[in-house]
Amino acid sequence: MIRLLIVDDSPLMRRLLGDIFEAEGDFAVAFARDGAEALDRLQSFAPDVVTLDINMPRMDGITCLDRIMVERPCPVVMVSAVTEEGAAETMEALQLGAVDFIPKPEGAVSLEIETLAPRLVEKVRAAAGARLKSSLRLRDRVRAKAGLPRRPLPRRVSPSDSKIPAAAKRKGPTADGIVLVGTSTGGPQALDALLTGLPGDFPWPILVAQHMPASFTGALARRLGGICALAVSEVFTPTPVKAGNVYIARGDADMILRRQGSILVAAAAPADAGYRWHPSVDRLVRSALDIVSADRLVGVLMTGMGNDGAAAMTELRRRGGRTLAEAEESAIVWGMPGELVKAGGADIVAPLEQLGRQLIQTVASL
Repeated sequence: MIRLLIVDDSPLMRRLLGDIFEAEGDFAVAFARDGAEALDRLQSFAPDVVTLDINMPRMDGITCLDRIMVERPCPVVMVSAVTEEGAAETMEALQLGAVDFIPKPEGAVSLEIETLAPRLVEKVRAAAGARLKSSLRLRDRVRAKAGLPRRPLPRRVSPSDSKIPAAAKRKGPTADGIVLVGTSTGGPQALDALLTGLPGDFPWPILVAQHMPASFTGALARRLGGICALAVSEVFTPTPVKAGNVYIARGDADMILRRQGSILVAAAAPADAGYRWHPSVDRLVRSALDIVSADRLVGVLMTGMGNDGAAAMTELRRRGGRTLAEAEESAIVWGMPGELVKAGGADIVAPLEQLGRQLIQTVASL
């Protein structure tokens, strides 16, 4: 049985979520009304996974998450409002150690939750089996055990604090080759690690398909742009791709690469029903293979549930491109990169902390 703790101040949400998971037959479910009560249940119930609302009285979800990751680390899935402010809070939660998030239903909650139920169960199951890094918040855990004062939470950044200067987006020559990155569950943390390891003069553009709703990908781009040397932007209009830039696919859609004359352009496209996950990694890679020689493409597949990207990146390698897969030892969920490795589609398999260096060396060799 999977022991699930549902933390939400809404009696309706607790009941609806409880009904969904209890109907699965292999979940033992407990409830808490706020963060303070959740910390008590953490000890008595010992959950395998927690769903945690962000906005609650007494103790909010961000504060509770911080305490969980220090006092008794376990996989946490945040329940996030579909607003710009909610997206910023979600990025903060992922930085603090949350494994994944689900958008909070709006409007007729009881109707919308039924539509979300299959994906919700899938995400929570994946989170229950996620590997939390032993180094996660290690310094804070050591301080807590030693009785030392807790460090303050990271300053909450409002969406307007991290706008990307337009000039930064225009730097760099036009594309010579392209890096294609795919991530899902645990992806924001993996992108943090990969991109902060790259120099500002990285010679190729980087296109990223991260499974995420549209209301969150802008916040992801702003956050990444604030911590790495590369310019990062969300793609929602056709955008010529240039070196030194990272292009994040807009959520709930797909990103494709196309050619306009001699220029390569990243563009948002309506989600294709032929692909299960969006933004689709497989569709992004295949669009690139249609117009760019495979030997000028490098694919990077990192943590995420399912198999998105594995088939297309295997084909990329077969045609002469290069591929990197995150190793099982570092992946929060070794679904997507694991499928690439099993298919024989990975040139290099490396833990997350080595992927940036491996990518630099791979591009330099081409």
